[in-house]
Amino acid sequence: MINLKKMNTPEKIQDYLNRIPFNFEKKGDSLSSPMETIKKNSAHCFEGALLGAYLLSTIGHKPLIMYLKSTRDDQDHVIALFKINGFWGALSKTNHNVLRYREPVYKNIRELIMSYFHEYFLNDGTKTLRSYSDPLDLNEFENWIESDGDLWGIDEELDKLPQHDVVPKEYIRKLRKADRLECEASKMVEYKS
Repeated sequence: MINLKKMNTPEKIQDYLNRIPFNFEKKGDSLSSPMETIKKNSAHCFEGALLGAYLLSTIGHKPLIMYLKSTRDDQDHVIALFKINGFWGALSKTNHNVLRYREPVYKNIRELIMSYFHEYFLNDGTKTLRSYSDPLDLNEFENWIESDGDLWGIDEELDKLPQHDVVPKEYIRKLRKADRLECEASKMVEYKS
């Protein structure tokens, strides 16, 4: 069990999320509550975002998460948001070397999301980030912290939120692919599936 008293900054929370092994869902799709994630000691991006949002809430932040939506060829991503001195940052659980923690240096949420844009691509370099949701305040849900069942209702609510385009639709075909070096670097993973 983690010592919650030591999780007193976003940086320490992110370090903890990084140490948790990645949940490859070998037993089927899951969306565990923060307490279940702590017990099983594994998390995918959504479970990591929920755990991150919970831990942020214990140090005075609102438990906010949001979706990053990609093309059908790629996977969506979920992050936990926090704000310090008027600037936005994000916690993120990922198995890859990109789409990770963001320092609280962004003036608004769009600026924060755009920091993920050039890192969000397929192995062939095609950039895939297309939109992001409004933030979802997890305080709207009962028992989301300790539930022993999957939290698919939170996923459904995220899907209902307004989406904001990242790239003007008329420019999508003009996007330059990530170069060979970026593609090679993106193949590095923390945990083998």
